[in-house]
Amino acid sequence: MSDDEEAFAPPEGFVRSLRRGPFTEHNGPLYHREGTEAVVHGFHALKRHCNGLGIVHGGMLASFLDGLLGHAVGAAAKRPGVTIHLSLDYLSMARAGDWVEGEAKITRMTRDVAFAEAHAHVGARDVVRATALFKLMERKGR
Repeated sequence: MSDDEEAFAPPEGFVRSLRRGPFTEHNGPLYHREGTEAVVHGFHALKRHCNGLGIVHGGMLASFLDGLLGHAVGAAAKRPGVTIHLSLDYLSMARAGDWVEGEAKITRMTRDVAFAEAHAHVGARDVVRATALFKLMERKGR
C-alpha cells in the first residue's frame, strides 16, 4: 500500500472491498457502502489513476463502473454475470484527490440476461454514466 492510500480514509459507511480479483486489487483500492439496499462503490482518485492530462483515465472509470454493475447484477440475480455489452458516456472530469462514487441498479432481468445502469459522480457533478448487459452464469458445481 502506498503512502497516499494509507493516509486516505473513505467517507463514513464505506469499507475497503477485498477479494475482488487481481486486476481490481491492482487498480484499487476500491470501497463499498455496507448496510444499504443500493449498490454503491467508491474510490479515492490517486495520481496513478490519471492520464497524461492529469485527469482520471477513462479506462479506470470504465473498469470501476463495470465492476460496480457486475456487483449489482450478482446481488440481484444471486448468481454471477459476465459483461456482454458496456456503453459509457463521459460527462465531466475527475482528478487526483477526488472521491469518485458510483451507484448501480438493475433495470430488467430475464432468465439469462440482466440489464443495468450506473453513474459515477464527484460531489454533485456526474462524471460518467453507463448502461450494460450481463450474461447470467451458473455457479460452478451445478
